[in-house]
Amino acid sequence: NTKAAKAAPKASKTAPKGAAATKKVVAVRQRKAYTRPQFRRPHTYRKPVMKRPSNNTHAIQNKYDEFRVIKYPLTTDLAMKKIEDNNTLTFIVDSRVNKTQIKKAVKNLYNVKVAKVNTLIRPDGEKKAYVRLAPSQD
Repeated sequence: NTKAAKAAPKASKTAPKGAAATKKVVAVRQRKAYTRPQFRRPHTYRKPVMKRPSNNTHAIQNKYDEFRVIKYPLTTDLAMKKIEDNNTLTFIVDSRVNKTQIKKAVKNLYNVKVAKVNTLIRPDGEKKAYVRLAPSQD
């Protein structure tokens, strides 16, 4: 008697699983009645959430290291004349750096003492830096 009672619930438990696997429940949604004379297409696109960058600004080291500040030296005739006459080197630099960053970059890259830096933005959008070396660097 107890064996039959134990066997019966097992059979009843397996029966709904099989029935649930074959039957699929589909929700029936009510359509919205449009009350305006013109149809406005509903917004259905949901933009995926993008991961935001960290607010920790200390995590970003120096954004402009020496190799990013100075792009390349200019070797035109005028630049060569400036080296000979005025003890001035001419570089094309990143357009977003300032004179202090240029001065530090030249000092670190070339191991020279810098007297002053003059900058200008060329018509093509590049920044040109005239780096005057200290008198001791002749």
